Amino acid sequence: MSDSIRDSIEKNAAGPRRAQGDSGSVEQHSLADQIEADKYIAAKDSVARARRGIRFTKLLPPGPD
Repeated sequence: MSDSIRDSIEKNAAGPRRAQGDSGSVEQHSLADQIEADKYIAAKDSVARARRGIRFTKLLPPGPD
């Protein structure tokens, strides 16, 4: 799902912000809104992963038990 959003961001950034013709006009979301949506999806995907980037380990020094 994230790839499709990234693809649409690239497509929207390459196209015009507003287009007007005989059938009507079209305006895309602002680039800032698209970037925020991409960051939200990326954060949501990273939370869903098994490894979240932080690992806690209990270290035991060698010695008598």
